Amino acid sequence: MIPVTKPYLPNREKLKRYIDGIYERQWLTNNGQLVQELTQRLEDYLGVENLLLVTNGTLALQIASRALGVSEANLGEMPEAITTPFTFIATASSLKWDGVQPIFADIDPDTWCLNPANIEPAITSNTRAIVPVHVFGNACDVEAINAVAHKHSLKVIYDSSHAFGVNYRGESLLKHGDAATLSFHATKLFHTGEGGAIIFKRKADLQRAKKLINFGISGPECIEDLGINAKMTELQAAMGLCVLDEMEENLKARAAVWHRYEQGLSRKLRLQLKPETLDYNHAYFPVVFENEAQAMRVAAALEKNGVLARRYFYPSLSSVNCVGGQADPPVSKDLASRILCLPIFAQLSAFDQQQIISLIEGELKA
Repeated sequence: MIPVTKPYLPNREKLKRYIDGIYERQWLTNNGQLVQELTQRLEDYLGVENLLLVTNGTLALQIASRALGVSEANLGEMPEAITTPFTFIATASSLKWDGVQPIFADIDPDTWCLNPANIEPAITSNTRAIVPVHVFGNACDVEAINAVAHKHSLKVIYDSSHAFGVNYRGESLLKHGDAATLSFHATKLFHTGEGGAIIFKRKADLQRAKKLINFGISGPECIEDLGINAKMTELQAAMGLCVLDEMEENLKARAAVWHRYEQGLSRKLRLQLKPETLDYNHAYFPVVFENEAQAMRVAAALEKNGVLARRYFYPSLSSVNCVGGQADPPVSKDLASRILCLPIFAQLSAFDQQQIISLIEGELKA
């Protein structure tokens, strides 16, 4: 079976050397040597400052929200954050879990990111933040979102889980917003097995977040804040350092897969529109079909032939009761019903990929 994605596993001997060092130092967590090294190397690689490594991408969203004061009570009313319904459940559930009501605004029909024109009508006296998603690594309209946030004194937290290494207008996309979060889950472009990171605009927010991920502790006998345990371990950092060492090889292989799909399918299926100034990371290859029935027919044909495609992202989150059960914004609802992400990972062979393309072409003609 060809999965929709597959973890990139780096050189085993190099990983063993990192683990040998962990055994020698006998330091497994609490900002160890490898966590410190990975923090510095990621800041250099991504071209950012104020990066904090955490246990996973969901906690990255929660810590960013807490560090920026978004989840603090608003005169007894539940604080709100405007976000997109076209995303993974963690974007919304991380807010709800921390006492912030996600308010869903519709997406742009071409970029599939949160449409800035739909943000302002959703703002209320309880709105504390905007939480857009760089969907599939595509850049949101960061300039327009920043203008709305500035006008209404709102925080902006970008869920950048798909945007590792993406540059926009010549600099890291992760520099935008008051914070940008990353997921380092096993199937992400860059991973630490499990893990995540937050990039803060301001050093003061980073310093507060450092305490929050360590139970609010600022010293051996001093607890300054209500915190949680969200620290990255040395074993996670070891995997991340090995993966980072081989990033260029991984990126090159995934780009080749992405461009073969583009060449074979771009004239037959609708693809995501990206800005010309975007330096993309080729993390995903989503395609949109004419209708839901066609998408499901293709997915069934692929699975019958040993290929898994996924409905990223279905359902549109506005219809999910546990995060609000709101009316479905029409663009998101329509897109979610007709989209499939095709298998993309460094090890996918050109032969297997051509078989996938041929299967899709056959179903489109049926």
